[in-house]
Amino acid sequence: MKTEKQGKKVVTENKKPGIAQRFLNGVEKVGNKLPDPFILFAGLAVLVIIVSAIFSAFGATVVHPGSGEELEVKNLASAEGLNFILTSMLDNFTGFAPLGLVLSMMLGIGLAEKVGMLDYAIKKTILKSPPALITYTVVFVGIMGNIASDAAMVLVPPLAAMVFYKIGRNPIAGLAAGYASAGAGFTANLLIAGTDALLAGISTEAAKIIDENIVVTPIDNWYFNIVSVFVLTIVGGLVTTKFIEPRLGEYKGDEVKEAIAEDPPNAGKALRNAAIAGFAYIALIVGTILIPNSPLTNEDGGLVPSPFLDGIIPIILFFFIIIGTVYGITVGNIKSSKDVANFMAESMKDMASYIVLIFAIAQFIAYFSWSNIATWVAVNGAEFLKDVEFTGIGLIIGYIIFTAALNFLITSGSAKWALEAPVFVPMFMQLGYHPAFTQVAYRVADSSTNIVTPMMPYMVIALSFMQKYDKKAGIGTFISLMLPYSVTFLITWIIMLLVFVFFGIPFGPGIGPYL
Repeated sequence: MKTEKQGKKVVTENKKPGIAQRFLNGVEKVGNKLPDPFILFAGLAVLVIIVSAIFSAFGATVVHPGSGEELEVKNLASAEGLNFILTSMLDNFTGFAPLGLVLSMMLGIGLAEKVGMLDYAIKKTILKSPPALITYTVVFVGIMGNIASDAAMVLVPPLAAMVFYKIGRNPIAGLAAGYASAGAGFTANLLIAGTDALLAGISTEAAKIIDENIVVTPIDNWYFNIVSVFVLTIVGGLVTTKFIEPRLGEYKGDEVKEAIAEDPPNAGKALRNAAIAGFAYIALIVGTILIPNSPLTNEDGGLVPSPFLDGIIPIILFFFIIIGTVYGITVGNIKSSKDVANFMAESMKDMASYIVLIFAIAQFIAYFSWSNIATWVAVNGAEFLKDVEFTGIGLIIGYIIFTAALNFLITSGSAKWALEAPVFVPMFMQLGYHPAFTQVAYRVADSSTNIVTPMMPYMVIALSFMQKYDKKAGIGTFISLMLPYSVTFLITWIIMLLVFVFFGIPFGPGIGPYL
C-alpha cells in the first residue's frame, strides 16, 4: 500500500500483490496455524490410536516382507493396546536412539561453543580470508558452521555483511551468501555433526519396522556430505558473484558503523593450542587403528564394520571435549573441573525443547510400529508404486521435491524426518533402497528450502540485519535473494545424487543406494 500527501488530502494507492507474493502469504498463513511440534506429534499419536481401531475393525492384515508372517493391524484402543501405551511410554522415550546420540554429541560440541571457541574460529576464518576468496570463504564457513547447529545462521550473515562492506562490496550480498550457505547447506560438513547422529537414529528406528538388524550410523552419509561441502562452496560463490551482486549493484546506502565484539587477548593462542590438541588426539586414534590386531578394527583389519565405526559418537565426543577444554583453559574461561561440567550443563539447557519434542516423537513412532500400521502402509505403498511402475530414480527425485515443498510448512528437520521416516524408509526398503540413501534424499531436500520458507525463525533475524543496510527491505526482498541459492543448491544436489548412484560412489563407508 502506497500513501501520498496531496495538500490536505491523503491519497492511498493499493497495489495488488503478485502471484509469488500471494503464494508466500498463503504459505505463511497456513504455516502459522500449525501447532507447536510437540502438540503436532502428540496429536499424530492420538490419530494413530484412532486409525488403528478403524483398521482393526475392518480386519486389515499385511504379510511381513521379511518373515512372511501375516500381521494384523492391532488396535491401540483395546485393552492390549492400552496396556502397551502405559507400560512402554518410558521405554519409548529413554530407548529412542536419537536421544542418547544427540545429547552425547552436544555435551562436546556444546562445551566448545560455550567457551567461545566455535564463534571465534568462524569469525577469524572469515575476517582473515584473502579478498579474492572472501565470497567462497563465507560460503564455506556458512556450510561448515552447522557443526554448531543453528548458531551459524545467526553468526555468519552479519559477519559476512560487515566484511563485504569493509572491502567496498555490497554488504547485502555478503549477508545473503552467509545466510544461504548456513541454511541451504545445513546438511553438508567435513566433520560428523549432531545432525548426522540425530537423523541416523530416527532412520534406524524406522528401518526396524522392516528389518530389526539394520542400523544407520552417523557416518553413513559422510562421503556425500564431504563432496557436498566443496561443490556447494563453488556453486554458492558463483551464485553470489554472478547473480546476486550484479542484481543488487553498487551499495549506495547510508554509512553503517560496524563493531566487532572484542575477543579475549589470548584467543588466538587458545585456538592454536586447541588445534594442536585436536591433531594429537586424531593422530592417537589413527595410530591405534594402524597397529596390528587393533581393538578399533574388525577381525580382518578393516573398518566396515568395526568397533571404530560403532564407537564413532564417543570418539567425536572426546574430540570436542578435548579441544573445548584446552581452548577454555587458555582463555581463562575454564579455571577448574567444575567449569567444564557447568559449560556442559549450559549446553544441555539449550537442548530442553528438543528433549520435550523427542518424548512426543518417540510415542508416535512406537504406536505407529506396534500397531503394524507402518508395515501395512510400507508394503501396500510399495506394491502400489510397483503396480504403476514408478520405482526407479524418478521416484527418489519426486520424493525430494515433495519434501522440499513440505519444508514450507514444517521447518524443523528432525520433526519432519520423524514424521516422514516411519513411512518412507520402510516403503523404499520394500523397493530395495537402503535407509541411508533415503536419508540422503531427505537431507538435500530439507536443507535446500530452509532459506525460502517464511516459517524459518532465523529469517526474521537475518532480515533485521539486512535492514541495517536497506531500511526498505522486507520478507519479499529477502526471499527473492534466497530463491536463486535454494533452486541452484537443490538442482546441484539432485545431480550429485544421480552421479553417486550411476557411478556407484558410496554415500558413506560401505553404503550404496541399494540394500
